[in-house]
Amino acid sequence: MSAPHVALKGSSRPAKSDAKRIGDADPKSQVEVTVSLRGPSLPGADNLPSAAISHEDFASKYGARQEDADKVARVLQGYGLKIEEVSLPGRSMRVSGTAAAMDSAFQAHLGIYRNTQQGEYRGREGELQIPGELEGIVTGVFGLDERRMARRKSQTTTALAAVAAKLAPLTPADLEKRYNFPPGTAAGQQIAIAEFDGGYFADDLQAFCAKQGRAVPAVTTVAVGLKPLTLAEIQQLPPQQRTDELGASMEVMMDVQIVAGLCPQAGIFVYFAPFTEKGWVDLLNKVMSGKPDKPVTLSVSWGLAEDAPDWSDAARTEINNRLQAAALLGITVCVASGDDGSGDQLADGRAHVNFPSSSPFVLSVGGTMLTGTPAKVAEQVWWEAPGERTNKGGGATGGGVSVLFARPKWQSVSVKSLNNGSIDGRVLPDIAALAGSPLYDLIFLGRDFPNGGTSASTPLWAALIARVNSILPAGKRQRFLAPLLYQNGANGRPLGASACQDITAGQNASHPQPGVGYQAQAGYDAVTGWGVPNGAALLAGL
Repeated sequence: MSAPHVALKGSSRPAKSDAKRIGDADPKSQVEVTVSLRGPSLPGADNLPSAAISHEDFASKYGARQEDADKVARVLQGYGLKIEEVSLPGRSMRVSGTAAAMDSAFQAHLGIYRNTQQGEYRGREGELQIPGELEGIVTGVFGLDERRMARRKSQTTTALAAVAAKLAPLTPADLEKRYNFPPGTAAGQQIAIAEFDGGYFADDLQAFCAKQGRAVPAVTTVAVGLKPLTLAEIQQLPPQQRTDELGASMEVMMDVQIVAGLCPQAGIFVYFAPFTEKGWVDLLNKVMSGKPDKPVTLSVSWGLAEDAPDWSDAARTEINNRLQAAALLGITVCVASGDDGSGDQLADGRAHVNFPSSSPFVLSVGGTMLTGTPAKVAEQVWWEAPGERTNKGGGATGGGVSVLFARPKWQSVSVKSLNNGSIDGRVLPDIAALAGSPLYDLIFLGRDFPNGGTSASTPLWAALIARVNSILPAGKRQRFLAPLLYQNGANGRPLGASACQDITAGQNASHPQPGVGYQAQAGYDAVTGWGVPNGAALLAGL
């Protein structure tokens, strides 16, 4: 314990701009962190193998070393910390102890902070320090700071009802017809869904499936540091917390019902984790572990601007590493591109994109809306004034050019960033589907409750991938889809162009900042990607 501490690269976090430190953390309070460990370099976005590798191959080639884990355990135990779990394939360790012991080991100066959105939470600011013996071995420490690092679309009942007033919300049968789903029920497929708040209400799923005439699929909830709440538990909460949890639960049930309606014989696993950096890392670790089962796809309807100041560099790196691992394992992680247009809730006059949707190791999903009358319907970019979410409605598909992640060679499209001097970054989304009017026909708390957003287009694509995967020959299954969309098929056209209906109308400018968005155009663009799915054509192309 006498060895000097050294700075942990990438660990710096600023004080949260809307939060105030109101005191020190109770030194006797219990804290759990996830410690990330070094490991062999993973294949880059342009060097992914054509076929998925097994969990065993991944562990042997890319897992952390036992001697590194043993050394970290010995050093941290010297500070009074307890090793709860070690995952060499996940290159991480769960470690617990008192706040005082954590402060001693990582010099975090833990405090209690308060803001209007989250209330009181444990947090920190500045750079972490780690024992010098662990320099180069430990790559991140997550869980000391509990500030919120995940959001998704959530609107009032009034706002949603106004959007759904002109055209009838779409049922699973409507979606299958509009997007030309191949036949089937996704029997034998495993679909994962990521959630960072809320609860799961089985009664609503039963009512939804009965209304739609679909079988009720097997749904398993998996607690990853967060137990999903029951309706009875939520109803016992204080008023504001109860409102927040019901809003989050509405989003959870939307994810589950969209997947269930389109894949009634799939196994659906809903993973619940806290909305912190640690929650992101732990949830992805659990999904890629293959326990309880290896999914063909993971649906993620949560995110935050990639360059939001609350992210630590280490967290973005470790989350991206786990998405990279998922791609190697053949898991297509579908991620919503966001619901706040080109500004992504950062009103600084520049364009922004959502993370982890901007990762080159995910399938980024944008949003569309239907306009017109029942007799003549057109599909275009999702944009509702003022182009971002407000308490009175609004929203727009995220999309644009990353300022942090380089454009992979497989993404052979020409889209220039709206930000002067920016890199030629990863462009998103890759594809799109319905997000806005007339929304999806859903049930919440036993009542019809239409809903949407890229939070809805994302599980739709996850469901389509599972349906397609169930029909493909064995040698073509379980492949990371995003790069394949940019490869030319036998007809000389990119798969995305052949397997999607092009969306050519609309834009995603946020108001009042940045005020300029990306435009839809013929072919690939940075608002709907290749377009909305033609499921039968996707199956044929794959």
